[in-house]
Amino acid sequence: MTETETNETSETGELDDSFHVFDTTLRDGAQREGINLTVADKLAIARHLDDFGVGFIEGGWPGANPRDTEFFARAQQEIDFRHAQLVAFGATRRAGAKAAEDPQVKALLESGAPVITLVAKAHDRHVELALRTTLEENLEMVRDTVSFLTGQGRRVFVDCEHFFDGYRANPEYAKAVVRAAAEAGADVVVLCDTNGGMLPAQVQAIVATVLADTGARLGIHAQDDTGCAVANTLAAVDAGATHVQCTANGYGERVGNSNLFPVVAALELKYGKKVLPEGALREMTRISHAIAEVVNLTPATHQPYVGVSAFAHKGGLHASAIKVDPALYQHIEPEEVGNTMRMLVSDMAGRASVELKGKELGVDLGGDRELVGRVVERVKERELKGYTYEAADASFELLLRTEIQGGKPLRYFEVESWRAIIEDRPDGTHANEATVKLWAKGERIVATAEGNGPVNALDRALRVALEKIYPQLAKLDLVDYKVRILEGVHGTQSTTRVLISTTDGTGEWSTVGVAENVIAASWQALEDAYTFGLLRAGVAPAE
Repeated sequence: MTETETNETSETGELDDSFHVFDTTLRDGAQREGINLTVADKLAIARHLDDFGVGFIEGGWPGANPRDTEFFARAQQEIDFRHAQLVAFGATRRAGAKAAEDPQVKALLESGAPVITLVAKAHDRHVELALRTTLEENLEMVRDTVSFLTGQGRRVFVDCEHFFDGYRANPEYAKAVVRAAAEAGADVVVLCDTNGGMLPAQVQAIVATVLADTGARLGIHAQDDTGCAVANTLAAVDAGATHVQCTANGYGERVGNSNLFPVVAALELKYGKKVLPEGALREMTRISHAIAEVVNLTPATHQPYVGVSAFAHKGGLHASAIKVDPALYQHIEPEEVGNTMRMLVSDMAGRASVELKGKELGVDLGGDRELVGRVVERVKERELKGYTYEAADASFELLLRTEIQGGKPLRYFEVESWRAIIEDRPDGTHANEATVKLWAKGERIVATAEGNGPVNALDRALRVALEKIYPQLAKLDLVDYKVRILEGVHGTQSTTRVLISTTDGTGEWSTVGVAENVIAASWQALEDAYTFGLLRAGVAPAE
């Protein structure tokens, strides 16, 4: 591969045909445990993938189930594809039949998809035991189905299932399947590591040999059972494959498939190969997270390139170097893939970590070494007690501003007292009531509220007390609440840490509280959440 290769972009937004990025999230990715896609989900993901600029979107197996049949009908009516071509997936005809008369082959045509992927057996043992036919009949099934579909004006790709295991068992037969597909008119023959057991050196050697012996255009489909799917995909490209099959976020059966995002990022940023439309790579993090939301899975925080921790730095030594030049501890600029660098402040933090984090939060420390030193010591002191600031940026910013003001906390209200009561009733139900007494803008306020738990009751009481004075708080919603026991050896007397995430509809922030009492820890985190919300809204604090 040359140092820089490009695919020209046509006026329609499609890249040329020299290299294919083929996504199979809607079919193979949907086989992941815990993913159950509706037609609406599939349409939403298809739009995201087209926005990202992949060349092909495999939508499913029309005729195999009503959902996939409906998807193809609706996708062509409801989505104006700007970059991608829709692909229907199916199998070669049945043994002893004719492709022109096979119902599932007809369903592929009726889908209206311009491109069809056929799965074919490339492992002799699978042919004889799973298909229960002869090796020659399997080759004829490939020839007949491919030639029939191409004769109907469809572009055909052939997935050689279990190819690598089949090649190791009977290399000549595995290559015969590739030849049969290519000679019948398949544009690409995809070598599939269906069981996911291959390693990069093995993949590279086999792909290079098959390419040399058959002359077919080859693709790669890698499962991740050895944790090598992305590496195997790139090894195949090194050997001459020009078609990569992947899934968004690596979703797929068992442990998953080759992950679309690191594969594409590597091709563009490491290989210098243009495989996406101009500017699309900068949308990668957004697309990854958007698809995760559709499938209702939390985005993987430590995923390469797009995870929120992909460019997060915690160690003081790293921070010192990054302050001089971020490239000293980052392999690319995060913005190239739509991500951002984050500094994590913890008991491992040094001066550089605090200065960079302050800059990230928009708080100017003015190069004050004494101030920075106080913040570092304060963080280490509080983290020793159980606080965690790498997961609670809002609480850290409040701590930072307190130290800037010489230890005077940022105040919008002064709490006189609070209490939460849990009443166990004879009918087995519970009542939760909280009372908050505080001062705000010179006024003493007492507010009581009920909730579905003591923390919820406190949250509501605090809101009742403050909303008339600070109407900006009406926009705030608590969106996440996490409790962790820090010292389990003490049982019910253990120290408890609470993390609360809050949103105002346009942004989200996290706060932390620590105490021996879970309610007290929750109250600390709530106080910080409301204080930061008012600061974020531009409200001036009390004098």
